[in-house]
Amino acid sequence: MYLSDMHTHSIASGHGTECTITNMARAAAAKGLRLLGITDHGPGTLAAGTSSYFRSLTYSPKKHFGVELLYGIELNILDRNGSVDLDQELLCKLDYAIASMHSWNYRCGTRAENTEAFINVMKNPCVKILGHSDNTHYPVNYDVLARTAKETGTIFEINEASLAPYGYRGDTRENCFEILHYCRKYRLPLLLSSDSHGPEHIGDFTYAADFVHQAMFPESLILNNQIPKLKVFLQTRKPI
Repeated sequence: MYLSDMHTHSIASGHGTECTITNMARAAAAKGLRLLGITDHGPGTLAAGTSSYFRSLTYSPKKHFGVELLYGIELNILDRNGSVDLDQELLCKLDYAIASMHSWNYRCGTRAENTEAFINVMKNPCVKILGHSDNTHYPVNYDVLARTAKETGTIFEINEASLAPYGYRGDTRENCFEILHYCRKYRLPLLLSSDSHGPEHIGDFTYAADFVHQAMFPESLILNNQIPKLKVFLQTRKPI
C-alpha cells in the first residue's frame, strides 16, 4: 500500500467530479493515505479554477481527517516555450506544480517540438512533476527529458489513468517502459499518481503499481511512501 497521492482533482477542475477538497480528504483518510496533493487544472481548462481560487488555497487547512494536504496545480503547457496558464507570482505561492499537455491548450508538434516544450517548462522553478508524459498523442524523446529532469530536479509520474482500461491516451505501456528505463539509468525518483477526478480512484495505483513491479523498478526510487523526502522535494524551489 502506498501512503501518498499527489495528482488528484476536485470540483474546481471543472469536469469529472462534484467532490470538494474536504470530501477528497475524507476519502483519502478512509483509504489509509497520510499525504494528499490537490492539483486542480489551471485556468486554461474550461470551467476550471480561476486565479482567485488558487490564491485562496494558500489559506486552506493543511490537515483534514488526519491526512496532510499539499495544494498544487496541474498547469496547462501552452507552447514550445514552456509557457503555462497561471501567473508566476501566484504559482510560487502554491506547494508545487504538475505540468501537462492537454489538447484544449497545446497543439501537438513534432517529437522534437514536444520535447522542447517539456524541457522549457521544466526550467520553471515551481514545476516539480511532468504530468502523464506517457501520452501517445504527444511523442517525445524520453532520454532527453530524463537528462533534463535530473538537471532541473523534476520527476516523472506513472499515471494510473493512463494505464487503466478506462484511459484515453492510447496504449501507453511502451512509453511507460521508456520512462522507467531512463529513470533507472539516471537514478531518477518517480511517483505513482492516480489522476483521480473525485474520490473514486484516490490512492488507487492498481495498474501503475503492477506495471512498475513487473518491470522490477527499484522501490527505493518510488517516492510515494517516503513522505518527508517527498515533501521536501516538492516544496523546494529550483534555481531559475
